[in-house]
Amino acid sequence: MLTAHTIKILQSLDKKKFRQKYNLFLVEGNKTIRELLHSNIKIKEIFSIHPESLHKINAPIHRIDAHQLKKISFLQHPKDSVAVCEIPQQQLRDCRFNIVLDGIQDPGNFGTIIRLADWFGIEQIVCSEDTADLYNPKVIQATMGSFARVNIVYQNLTHFLQNTQNLNLGTDMQGQNIYTAHYPENINLIMGNEGNGIRPATEQLLHQTLSIPRFGRHQSTDSLNVSIATSIILGQIFSKR
Repeated sequence: MLTAHTIKILQSLDKKKFRQKYNLFLVEGNKTIRELLHSNIKIKEIFSIHPESLHKINAPIHRIDAHQLKKISFLQHPKDSVAVCEIPQQQLRDCRFNIVLDGIQDPGNFGTIIRLADWFGIEQIVCSEDTADLYNPKVIQATMGSFARVNIVYQNLTHFLQNTQNLNLGTDMQGQNIYTAHYPENINLIMGNEGNGIRPATEQLLHQTLSIPRFGRHQSTDSLNVSIATSIILGQIFSKR
């Protein structure tokens, strides 16, 4: 039942401290909610204007109206349902290919990179402890369900990169051309902060640096959006596998 107290709790989940307090986050839209069925994410309950469309989901489903949906949705134009989910405990895995995020702050960029990992079959993203929160509603929405298929963990990057068996690859304007570079089998692909790039402490642990060449006549663009750069580099690496 959607009581005033429940509404207050759900509305508070746009802030990390309350997500941590209640160990809950929201997933919006029937399509994305269905993506959770084959994941380790437990749905606590669902509030829906069309509960009959979610009959295969093993969780309490409460019928609400559009006005109530708008109260608990973080979207400007709310969809059909909101699922209240428990935050799972994610453990670091031994993977042959990791995307490593060094201080990514923009939720849209983070969500897009998660979707890219899912597209290329990369099973794990390792995040610095100051990377944006995975369960931020904007991150969840940007992944379009891919967060349920990618293991995402937060680590001390210095410790992780010092102890990994993979080779650490990062981006640098003076690095090797991605189209002529040779890539190892086991990779940590490190992508840096939107404004500052890879921090110096992380740079010291790189085994190889990569650059995306510019082909424009003016050569005046000094950087690419981090999610766009990630997609270009992943496309090139996997084209050689």
